[in-house]
Amino acid sequence: MDSLETALHTHFGWSRFRAGQRPVVEAVLSGRDALAVLPTGGGKSLCYQLPALIREGLVVVISPLVALMEDQVLQLSRRGIAAACLHAGLDPGRRQQAMAALRDESLRLLYLAPERLQGEATQRMLETHAAEGRLVALAVDEAHCISAWGHDFRPDYRRLGLIRRLCPGVPMLALSATAAPRVRADILRLLDLRSPLVQVSSARRENLRYAMQRRPRDPMPQVLEALEQSRGAALIYARTRRSVEHWAERLQSQSVAATPYHAGLDPATRQTALTQFLEQERPVLVATVAFGMGVDRGDVGLVLHLDLPATPEGYLQESGRAGRDG
Repeated sequence: MDSLETALHTHFGWSRFRAGQRPVVEAVLSGRDALAVLPTGGGKSLCYQLPALIREGLVVVISPLVALMEDQVLQLSRRGIAAACLHAGLDPGRRQQAMAALRDESLRLLYLAPERLQGEATQRMLETHAAEGRLVALAVDEAHCISAWGHDFRPDYRRLGLIRRLCPGVPMLALSATAAPRVRADILRLLDLRSPLVQVSSARRENLRYAMQRRPRDPMPQVLEALEQSRGAALIYARTRRSVEHWAERLQSQSVAATPYHAGLDPATRQTALTQFLEQERPVLVATVAFGMGVDRGDVGLVLHLDLPATPEGYLQESGRAGRDG
């Protein structure tokens, strides 16, 4: 084992890198910008987590969804890695803990919603950490959200160029599972990535089986059959909040302990739903696309769409929740 593989084994228990990971980690450690387009389940988050641990400094991660941030923090905390997130729904106690860890320099990963960058306190924190050499890297997760050509455009992401001005000299890493060539061009331009490494891997996942069926007037029998035949966790996508609630109630009436998840639920309810999905033996979650990007449970055996996804890229992103354990 070389030093990078030793660090990988020490912190994560893995003996080798997955395809595409190592060049990105090496780029970040050398201070170089990078764009990594790796498949869902391909280990994108390790590309910024490992440099934070090797350098014993802070990596700030911009993330578009509360569920994604909370999941990452939970997974890292279980490994004994100091991580925190800051978003509008965070309770005051956890916010104070995060700020204390920032002050005593024990924090390794800080996840921020993009709108947090507009706050003066956040900008001052970034500038201070960068000036004192404690900021290892800036990571923009789900970077396709910056592009109007992307399947999940978020206007707040357009303001992320501000980070470059706040933290000159700090490497920036943009990550996505679904960035077509013109989306990649937008990411490079709008984030002002300088002489970056561009690492693009195939989105093909050999362990996933895709199928499409004609939807009958009432697909409940097919849904119940798919759930019966699946293993581990099941994730059912519906297009609207109303449809999510409707299907969760219908499944509950069939003795299926289905949990709804969408952006209209209060933060505590969403957090409970996420925790149940990650910790129960065979959970069934009915969700809109507000749930999904980056949420990491290895044994998701079924991802079922009740409606056609809006885009092929969205379908890849959502179906990629399945089969992460190989």
